[in-house]
Amino acid sequence: MQKRKRINKINKKHTVEFENNSFLPELYGNHDQNLAKFENYYGVSISYRGNILEISGDDESSLMAADKIMQLYNELDNGIKLGIKDIDVFLKSKKIEKDQFLIKTKNKKIYARSKNQEKFVDSINKNDLVFGVGPAGTGKTYLAVATAVQSLLNNQISRIILSRPAVEAGERLGFLPGDLKEKIDPYLRPLYDALNDLMPKKILENNIESGIIEIAPLAFMRGRTLENAFIILDEAQNTTNMQMKMFVTRLGRNSKMVILGDVTQIDLPTGSSSGLNQILKLLPKEEGIEIINFQSKDIVRHRLVDKIVKAYSKIKK
Repeated sequence: MQKRKRINKINKKHTVEFENNSFLPELYGNHDQNLAKFENYYGVSISYRGNILEISGDDESSLMAADKIMQLYNELDNGIKLGIKDIDVFLKSKKIEKDQFLIKTKNKKIYARSKNQEKFVDSINKNDLVFGVGPAGTGKTYLAVATAVQSLLNNQISRIILSRPAVEAGERLGFLPGDLKEKIDPYLRPLYDALNDLMPKKILENNIESGIIEIAPLAFMRGRTLENAFIILDEAQNTTNMQMKMFVTRLGRNSKMVILGDVTQIDLPTGSSSGLNQILKLLPKEEGIEIINFQSKDIVRHRLVDKIVKAYSKIKK
């Protein structure tokens, strides 16, 4: 596709002209809030007349702002949806070329938003047992589920198993109202949300109905051997030591297992130790096993999440 870009250098002002006006509301943002963030980030002034932007400031900053705006425009023009809900994340991200996506599913292409995200996906592709450990908002669950979906589409595995401990209910699901699905769905909703974002609704429903994709509480994994599968355990910090041992020993032939958690958000009853903490200390240094530690700098949710996580990290244990 031919690039729609024209940047004219005029002293310390750069002009950007867009040929396709249909993306401008999304590009400019509600009440021009995206443009305002570009101004604050680069220290420039932006004005526009229809599809023509004028960016004023020092020569280097205004040129960088023009290039970044065109990067966002070209991604919209190419039909690429990056899932960016906060323009701050985009402003901090490195330049992404059209063919540099990490994962491709039927619904979207997914790009690394940090070095650790790129390292995480690469590690999953190369190893059979991977731990993604770090704070909320770093993309651990979404990237793991996306990699599983891609593996299924590429016929590398025959099914996906997604699990979480229903610790909020003490896994005593019989005491909750409704049928089994109604009881467990609230605890598994984040996994459903990721799948809904990555696969067409009808295909997802068919895969769940046929058992190709299984979403179940951790308690349902006991006594099984999972072969030719991509297995994900989310919120692993809320497993007990025995539950973690039970889960990792489910790993069968031609399978991958990804275990995700945040050791700063343990919801287990007082006196119970986290199975995730224990296994991270016990893991042998073996080929095929890798731990990726995410940091607050990897957070890709709203910029305030990063500040909140850092504030909590200062509390003395």
